[in-house]
This record gives sequence, C-alpha cells and structure tokens, in this order.
Amino acid sequence: MLRPLHVYVHFPWCLEKCPYCDFVSYKTERTQIDHEGYADALVRELDARAPAFEGHELASIFFGGGTPSLWEPKALGRVIGAIRAAFPRERTAAGGVEITSESNPTSLDEARAASLVEAGVNRLSVGVQSLDDDRLKYLGRLHDATLAVRAVKAAIATGARVSADLIFGLPGQHAAIAAEDAGRLVDLGLDHLSAYALTIEQGTRFGDLARRGKLPLAEDDAICDAFLAIERALENRGLEHYEVSNYARPGQASRHNLGYWRGAPYLGLGTAAYGFLRLAEGGLRYRNAIEPARYVAGTKTLARGVPREGDGVTSTAEPLDRETLLRERLMLGLRLAEGLDLDEAARDLDIPLADAWSRPRRRAMELLVQSGGLVVAGARLAIPSARRLSTDGIAARLF
Repeated sequence: MLRPLHVYVHFPWCLEKCPYCDFVSYKTERTQIDHEGYADALVRELDARAPAFEGHELASIFFGGGTPSLWEPKALGRVIGAIRAAFPRERTAAGGVEITSESNPTSLDEARAASLVEAGVNRLSVGVQSLDDDRLKYLGRLHDATLAVRAVKAAIATGARVSADLIFGLPGQHAAIAAEDAGRLVDLGLDHLSAYALTIEQGTRFGDLARRGKLPLAEDDAICDAFLAIERALENRGLEHYEVSNYARPGQASRHNLGYWRGAPYLGLGTAAYGFLRLAEGGLRYRNAIEPARYVAGTKTLARGVPREGDGVTSTAEPLDRETLLRERLMLGLRLAEGLDLDEAARDLDIPLADAWSRPRRRAMELLVQSGGLVVAGARLAIPSARRLSTDGIAARLF
C-alpha cells in the first residue's frame, strides 16, 4: 500500500520582511528574482530526492514562503508539472492533488490569481492578517484593508478553494473586533480561515522590541477572549473548528496541513525547506540551506539519494527514533478536534502497544481526564474545546 506524501516548496523572497515573521525570507524587488533559475534548481533537487519518495503517492503540494505570489506563474507552474511528472497516475491520491499557493494582497490581483490557477494551483491562501488599517501598520504589512478584501475577492473569482490568514491578540483589539474581522472575511465567500494569536519570536524585530520593553502587547486574558469570540463567530457561520488555529466548512480542511498533524511524511524542496521522511528505523527530518545562492548552487552537484548533511543542499539531517515520532504524533495530533488514535499511531510506527500505553503515560492520562484536560474514548485521545488554548502543555504531559 502506498503511503501519502505531501510536498512543501519554499519561495524565500518578500517585498518586505514583516516584524513578527521568523520564517526564512529575504526582502527584494520582483525584478531582482531569478524566477526561472530558481525553478530550475527546484527541479534538480526534486530529481535528486526521487529515491526518498519511492513507495509513496502524491497527496498535496504547498508553496509557502516568503511570498510565492511574487513568483512568475509560468515558473511556478513548471515546478508543479515536474512534481506531477515524478508521480505517475497510479501514484496520485485518489481524491486528486491539493495544490496551494500562499499569497499577499500586494501581489494578488485578478490577473495574477487567474494565472496561478492556470498554472495548476487549485487552492489560494491569502495573507490578510487584519481588516483594520492601523493594525496592519502595526504588523508592518504593505497593504491596507481595501486591498486585502480586493485580493480575497480576486482569489474567489477564480473558482479555486480559498483560505485567508488572520492575526488576533493585537494590542487594544477587543474580542468583538477580532471576531468581526473573522466574520467579514468568511462572509466574502471563504471556505477556510486560519486565525493565529500574535506570537513574539526571537530573532525578529518584534522580538527585539519586546526584549527592550518597547513593544505594546495584548494581555493574556484579551487574547483568550478573542480566541473564543472568533470561534463563536465562525461556528455560527457553519465553519468547523477542526484544529487549534484553523476553521473550515465541511470537507474544506487543508489536506496538506492535515498531513503534518497526522504525522505523514513530507518532501521539502527549496531554500530553507524542512522535510520529513519515514525510514525503516524511524524517521529523518532534514533542512535545506537557508541562503538562496548556496541552495541553487548546491542543486547543480546534488547526488541522488536520501538527504544527508554535506550533500551540498542539506544543512541538517536529524534521525528520529520511533518514541520521538510518537511524542510528535501526540503533540501534533492533539491539535486536531478529532484528536488521535494512540493504537493506530503505535501500529503505524511499529511500537508495541504496551510501550505506547506505558504506566507513566496512562497515569498522566488519568490525571488529565480528571482535570478536564483530556477525553479518552477507547484508544482515541482528544482535548475538549474549552481547553484548546492549553494544547501544547497538555500534550507535553503525555510524553
């Protein structure tokens, strides 16, 4: 039986570096990007990594960044074509391949959205972040609310599936306002919304300002209130809160991200991309070089085979044993409303059920059930909706 494989492609350029963003991205002008040359490098890497995805079927492709909507659609489409060609029809998911491209409102008008769909994209994710101009300025975004709405409408007009990203928990933002932003976006015709609380990461401009006490931040209670208000607003509109930060109409969940949360392998292509492959003894997580020039040059001499440090492209390659993979399944699977089946995870990872249900883990489950932090139904573990904001801490207690 073929194992589903998800492909992540990283596009490392933006028109501006947002002050909260800790992803690898480089500020540049569209005209300074070697669109075709970067596509060439990705195709070379794909060919070299081919032995790593034997025995898999293609389930999804996700273009992230960075700002993939800056990429010339013809070049992006050539990468889609190469990935599809690497998986013959009999190695393609029965439900079709979900192909997502992230985009920013500054680089997504009707023409660009239509070109991306023509290139093979069937799902567009728009980085709206807010529908308030003052909060967009606080977040360092280049667009205003009017342009954000125009971009969402342009994406919807293509007939593709459309999602938008929203950031809440901003200073001075009342819960009702956060919920209103979410509702306005969905009312445009979205079938999916990702709503993230603002997090302050080290190595970012916001991180530096916060460390020096010069960044206004929201209180924890206000963040919690906004989270709950958004949940109510979207559930009232028929969206399911299927993951801590994600909402979708029935059948419209992100299949690519579900693969991550369910522990599926994924092939990372491009500058700074992460990948995860299953091996006989466990798994391998790798990361590519984080500098575009080094990555592109490295693909020209990259030998075929499983990623390994020193191959010219791979910067790190970390072997993962089965118990580590099970802990990751718990951490990620419990983010989902459906939770995870511990027996199923153990069998998939070839871990004895007695080890998966070890005495310390059983005792931790009992205490969490008593405190209302966990529901156990047979082998399925899930976190009640009222405790969703404590997901990471609850999952860590089961390690």
